[in-house]
Amino acid sequence: MNRREFLQITAAGSGVSLSAGDATLAADKNTISTTRPVLMKAGHQHDHSDATLRRLAAFGVNHICSGQLGPKLDAWSVDALTRLRERVESFGIRLDLVPLPMSSSYITRADYPEILLGKDPEREQAIGNICQMIRNAGAAGIPMVKYNLTFLGVVRTTRTPGRGGSSYSTFIYEQARQEPPLTEAGPISEEVYWDRITHFLKRVVPVAEEAKVKIALHPQDPAMPKDRGYRGVQTVLGTVDGLKRFLDTVPSPYHGLNFCQGTVSEMLLKPGEEIYDVIRYFGTRGKIFNVHFRNIKGGFLNFQETFPDDGDVDMPRALRTYREVGYDGMIMPDHVPSITGDAGGHQAFSFCFGYIQALLQTLRSEV
Repeated sequence: MNRREFLQITAAGSGVSLSAGDATLAADKNTISTTRPVLMKAGHQHDHSDATLRRLAAFGVNHICSGQLGPKLDAWSVDALTRLRERVESFGIRLDLVPLPMSSSYITRADYPEILLGKDPEREQAIGNICQMIRNAGAAGIPMVKYNLTFLGVVRTTRTPGRGGSSYSTFIYEQARQEPPLTEAGPISEEVYWDRITHFLKRVVPVAEEAKVKIALHPQDPAMPKDRGYRGVQTVLGTVDGLKRFLDTVPSPYHGLNFCQGTVSEMLLKPGEEIYDVIRYFGTRGKIFNVHFRNIKGGFLNFQETFPDDGDVDMPRALRTYREVGYDGMIMPDHVPSITGDAGGHQAFSFCFGYIQALLQTLRSEV
C-alpha cells in the first residue's frame, strides 16, 4: 500500500472524504507551512499622499495599492500612471496595485454604474474605458488592478461597543433597513446577475491577459441570505461557491480575487474553523491576488469588525496558511475600529501595521 492509498483509507474510516490531492495536502500541510519561505509583505491601501508614503516607509511598509484615481481617462493615461508609479517609488515603495473606478459604493454612486445596470450602448463604452485603463496600467508597469461588482455597496447596521471604549462596525441582517425596497437596478435575480458578470468578464479578461495585468475582484460585503437577498438583489458574489463559479466563468491566470479575509469570514457560519480551508482552496489554485487581513466576531448575517487580535479567527494561523499555499502578495489592513480622538483611523491602522509586521517577522524566524 502506498502513502496516498493509506491516507485515503484512513480518511474514509474517520468519515472524512478526501480526494488524493486533498489527502496529500492534508498530510503535507504542517511540513509545507514550516519550510516554505515567507514571500508575503505588509501592504497599504486608501491613499498615496506624500505624508502617508513617508509614514509607510518608516513602518517598513514598502508595497501599496494607491487611492482612488477616479473615472476620467486623463488620470489613467500611460504618462499619468507612470508618474504616479515613479513618485511612489521615490519613497522606496512599490506600487503593486491600483483600484479601477468600480468601487464598493452603492451602484447609484458608482463611477460606472452602466456596467451592472446593463444599459447599452453606455455599458459598452464604460467597459471599453475599463479595458483601456487595464492596458495603460500594464504599459505603465503596474501589475494589478482591483474592482467590485456590487449593486449594494457595503451594508452595515448600528455600530456596537468594542474593546477599551472603541466601536466596531456591525452587521445584523434582521436589523438592516431595506429602504427603499429596491435599488435603481430593480429586482436582480441570480440569473440576471450572472449574465452581467459574464458579459463583463468576457470583455475584460482577454484584455488583462494581453496587458499582463492581474484583475482582482473584492467579494460582496456582507453576504446576504440566498432565499431573501437584500433590496431585491441576490448577491451571487457573497458565497464561497459563488466565488468559485466567478473564477471558473472565464478561466485565466490573470483573473482572481482581492481576497478580503474579513468579508469571506462573514460568509461562514464558523469562520474561526472554516476560513483556513477556504484560503487553501483559492490559494492552492493561485487565485488570491491580494489580501485584506481583517478579523471579525460572529459570522454569517451577524458580525462585528474587530481589531485583528480580538476576533474569532486565529490570525497567526491564517497567515501561516497563506505561507503554506505560497502566497506572495500584500497583507494589508482593511477596515479598522473607531477610537475616540483618532480621526481618520490613523492610530488604529498603525496598530494593524505593527501587528502584521510582527506576525511576518515571527513567520520568517520559523523558516
